Amino acid sequence: MEQIRNAEEKDIPEVLALLEQVNKIHHDGRPDIFNLATKYSHDELKNIFQDKNTPVFVYENDGKILGYAFCIMTEHKGERLLADMKTLYIDDICVDEKARGQHVGKKLYEKVLSHARAEHCHNVTLNVWALNEPARKFYEKLGMKIQKIGMEQIL
Repeated sequence: MEQIRNAEEKDIPEVLALLEQVNKIHHDGRPDIFNLATKYSHDELKNIFQDKNTPVFVYENDGKILGYAFCIMTEHKGERLLADMKTLYIDDICVDEKARGQHVGKKLYEKVLSHARAEHCHNVTLNVWALNEPARKFYEKLGMKIQKIGMEQIL
């Protein structure tokens, strides 16, 4: 049986394994920037999973975690330059490489949108590395548009 639910402490080992898959994509594409390591430790994940401002959703099928979506709630209020708004930022989406093409990522994204609407967010945002063209195309297919572009000059 499949379900998308909030991540729990018991999910940490499987989430760490998925974080390794994401890291490998980034390390292989830009070893000058990314070390081979996971983005979060076990203890950091435990804290993230407990914080209502950092919701993490997992896609589970038959007791196995096949994907996740890490999010961060941000809010601009009373600032001179930016309009008042609440944003749900997608920090990371990963689908197990063995489950890709099964619409797991799309279902996770739809869950994120549903959560953002329930929280009265103005928008959902994310960053995608230029090295990860399949991810960029995936997000565009879901209806996301480029909001801003980061640039660099390597010295």
